[in-house]
Amino acid sequence: MSDENPDWLPSLVLFSDYEGNWDIYLDAIYSFFKADFVDSKPVFQGRRLGLKRHPVEYGKEATFWHMIQEGAAEEDRTPDFRRCERIRWPRAIIENDTDSAIKVWRNKRGREKRVCLWFEYDSYLVVLADRGDYILPWTAYPVEMAHQQQKLQKEYEKYWAGQP
Repeated sequence: MSDENPDWLPSLVLFSDYEGNWDIYLDAIYSFFKADFVDSKPVFQGRRLGLKRHPVEYGKEATFWHMIQEGAAEEDRTPDFRRCERIRWPRAIIENDTDSAIKVWRNKRGREKRVCLWFEYDSYLVVLADRGDYILPWTAYPVEMAHQQQKLQKEYEKYWAGQP
């Protein structure tokens, strides 16, 4: 893998570029999300992407919060600056899924059918929920722990080897 990000990958949106002011920064990253997923409808492999809007909190859709926050319990999720900085990446990764920089595979989480798009160079994962007629962007986040990266690599290899 090269030391440079692909040309199609947008720059990070840094907190420091917004005077270190959370409210200004939140408005800025939401405006990128809104442009990418609310005001326009991206397409993944010929199928339109919908959006999980509810619950709407502070006028912002549930998917937005999933893309910028971390935590197991919905009510206890907190902002993650690494997620926030990469808010412009999910759509770019979705739309460039055929690029060799992106590893794509399908899996199941419970009864949910998911599509994983892993930008391995920066270890950033975009997860889509496959609902049949449409797809929902579900979440996106940096995969920081080596054991999690190894797990993704194994899951990817098993999928392409045709193993359940």
